[in-house]
Amino acid sequence: MAILFAMAASMYIVVEGEDPGYDIFVNGRLLARYEDTLEKLALRLNVRPLIEFFSADENSMALLIEEGAGNPDLLQRLPPPQWYRPDDGLTTVSTLLASLRDDPRQLGIEGHKVIAELEEFEAVLRKASQREHRWHLAVSWR
Repeated sequence: MAILFAMAASMYIVVEGEDPGYDIFVNGRLLARYEDTLEKLALRLNVRPLIEFFSADENSMALLIEEGAGNPDLLQRLPPPQWYRPDDGLTTVSTLLASLRDDPRQLGIEGHKVIAELEEFEAVLRKASQREHRWHLAVSWR
């Protein structure tokens, strides 16, 4: 996937439903910045890249449009969001974490910070898995 994150971007988790009953906040700024490198690493590790869990829902698209990063006409033609099993995301996140913990310098000097963001994703996905809540990845541009 081409780098879509020329603007300051953040990747975050959307959990299906109104209120999942737990905190889903994650800081995904570095994950967005290193998305291309993380995608290549995931492919090398034979797991699904994080960006493949992306799906645009009405709320995230409205936020993008409000931030000036989307076309308002797309909102009318938006397909239904795709939802994923948390365990599928955990496979990717856990595999990336294991590799980066072994060698954080794969991502240069910010490797430890990327690990911290992946750990936030892991914590939310574990909660989603325990409650059988589906999820998808969304991106915010600022």
